[in-house]
Amino acid sequence: MELLILLFLPLAGALISLFPGKQSARYGAFAVSILSLAWTVGLLLRFTPDATTQFAVDYDWISQMGIRFHAGIDGISMLLVLLTNLLVPLIIWSSFGRNIDRPAAFYALILFMQTGLLLVFTALDAFLFYIGWEAALIPIYFICAMWGGKDRVKVNMKFFVYTIGGSLFMLLGIIYLYLQNPERNFDIQAFYSLNLDRSQQSWVFWAFFIAFAIKMPVFPFHTWQPDTYTTAPTQGTMLLSGIMLKMGIYGVIRWLLPVVPGGFQDWTPTVIVLSIIGIVYASLIAFKQKDGKRLIAYSSIGHVGLIVAGIFALNTQGLQGAMVQMLSHGINVVGLFLVTDILYNRLQTNKLDEMGGIAKVAPKFAAVALIIVLGTVALPGTNGFVGEFLLLLGVYEYSLWAAVFAGLTIIFGAVYMLRMYQKVMLGQTNAATASFADIKGSEQAVLYIICLLVIVLGVYPKPILNLTEAPVQQLLEQVNQKLSLVK
Repeated sequence: MELLILLFLPLAGALISLFPGKQSARYGAFAVSILSLAWTVGLLLRFTPDATTQFAVDYDWISQMGIRFHAGIDGISMLLVLLTNLLVPLIIWSSFGRNIDRPAAFYALILFMQTGLLLVFTALDAFLFYIGWEAALIPIYFICAMWGGKDRVKVNMKFFVYTIGGSLFMLLGIIYLYLQNPERNFDIQAFYSLNLDRSQQSWVFWAFFIAFAIKMPVFPFHTWQPDTYTTAPTQGTMLLSGIMLKMGIYGVIRWLLPVVPGGFQDWTPTVIVLSIIGIVYASLIAFKQKDGKRLIAYSSIGHVGLIVAGIFALNTQGLQGAMVQMLSHGINVVGLFLVTDILYNRLQTNKLDEMGGIAKVAPKFAAVALIIVLGTVALPGTNGFVGEFLLLLGVYEYSLWAAVFAGLTIIFGAVYMLRMYQKVMLGQTNAATASFADIKGSEQAVLYIICLLVIVLGVYPKPILNLTEAPVQQLLEQVNQKLSLVK
């Protein structure tokens, strides 16, 4: 029952947000998101950090096809549930003080998307997982298409075609696994128990991986991302970058690796090479960006490339690093996009060359922006350092040369992020920035919370590591045991 409340509370909030009136929609959605966060914290306090699945629900749904409403939470799921229900109230809060047309529909779509995300992160039935996967896509498409910027129709059509195309490949993979399952159901444990040969595992791997790679995104499936992040409204970009891309990473860990470990192992060199190419490629393009929002979009591709390389290294350090970095990246990227939103709201531009000297007139804003940037470039003592250190250690265990090239994401990232900060915050003010107003109200509150998380998780990451350690170890044991049986 506790999990059902967690899953459907945002859906109820979406209906509440549809009541007429701008303020009622905004505050109603925020109140429901805070309630969801409080409920998540309550579950977290009662959660036992072992490898078991807790708070499970299992109801007969479509019995003729063996489909059940089966969901539950282990340490990996709990991390993503916490990330989702932590960021959604911050994202909604960040919209306060902004003039949003049709606010009832806007906030209802955010909460509806939250429901889809939570289904993805808790589903233990492949059909339910797919329903959540698609349910999260539909609202973000309309958020970007209805409240986006210039060329939003063209850009979001590309985004929609990419993601729907990937989803269809995954659906084919799910149907194939269902047909190979003698129990004729979609239960995750039944899929884990399938004994597929190398050839079967190889094509099922690509059916799932294409869907996950598009969502993250991984080179060369990334081309939809920079334009979509740039044209989407800020809250939409936050949802895409902070939470939605984690659906792909989670899918690799939860559904791809344990189901087809042979295919995973066979294609590991290819995926790691693609990840490293993505890191270098995105970083080099980020160097040349004059638009702050677009720079952060390419930065995200580089960071995700390192996460994917760490997962495919297939060791404890890489997987633990991916867990920590999913949380850290979500927090940091939401903070970065809020910084760009504040800049655009004041200056009506994202062009870095048109800024400068803001630290002189808005010292609080400059200070919090610096903390978030330092977290993004993995300064020791910040949240970004813990995850990226573990990821590089995991990749190093796989290959020294892979670690050398993967580590470029930290070096390149420090250069282009600090250079962006220099252009925006330092130097002399100009006619536009001389009257730049410092942060206050909701802007200040959200950024202070993000900065607190950057520091606390950097100084004391132990609770996050403890949360995911047992399920990661169980996953690796299960995969290694299954690999020994694959023909």
